[in-house]
Amino acid sequence: MIDPLLPDPGCTLGRGGRWEKHCRRLVVDAIFYVTDNGIKWRALPADFPPWSTVFKRFQAWARSGAVTRVMGAVNDRVRQAAGRVAAPSAAIIDSQSIRAAETVRRRSRGWDAGKKVNGRKRHIAVDTLGLLLAILVTPASTQDRAAAPRLLRLLRATGTRLKHVWADGGYTGHPINDAHQLGLRMQIVQRLHTHTFTVLPRRWVVERTLAWITRHRRCARDYERHPTHHATFVQWAMIRIHTRRLTH
Repeated sequence: MIDPLLPDPGCTLGRGGRWEKHCRRLVVDAIFYVTDNGIKWRALPADFPPWSTVFKRFQAWARSGAVTRVMGAVNDRVRQAAGRVAAPSAAIIDSQSIRAAETVRRRSRGWDAGKKVNGRKRHIAVDTLGLLLAILVTPASTQDRAAAPRLLRLLRATGTRLKHVWADGGYTGHPINDAHQLGLRMQIVQRLHTHTFTVLPRRWVVERTLAWITRHRRCARDYERHPTHHATFVQWAMIRIHTRRLTH
């Protein structure tokens, strides 16, 4: 399912370079292993290809956009298997602050005063099934309103059928105008003033996706020097979840 979506080696396209020595299936399995278990790259078991090979392939596929294409293709198949049209027409956005390890650079981390978290914040957009459509990683000090324009532009680039976006109260104000300029209708789902746990309409879908992501140990905390690497790990986590669902 994944192999046809990955870029071909340069040597097969006349760009030079060596033939790939290790099976791509093993490389993908190694990336899944790191994502799910949260180990260091250098701690990969000997059954997998060398960690340096896996890491270089991880970087190359992320840089070329192959991981985003794989996730999009898997999302289409999951939606079709559920009886939906491949391209979604509605999305839900939210953010989550996570603690950062000492390997995270100071300039790419921040302090979330509301959640009392020193680290980064991942802003995600999902469809009504909880499939990841777009992700943006910023310092935890970044307000949802400030990150909304970039996230909405990423979301808009994923498809032309998108018309409606649900969000929480943190996106009131300018993000609604930004969404309107992109041809999107943003609706704020207000929190209910009750003293008991209540499932909020639409918002529970994105919260469930954040729980799916956090279940992967590499994504439960941010260990990456580059924010784009953390975003790529989140994409691999979603690819792992949904390929397992498709193949039972």
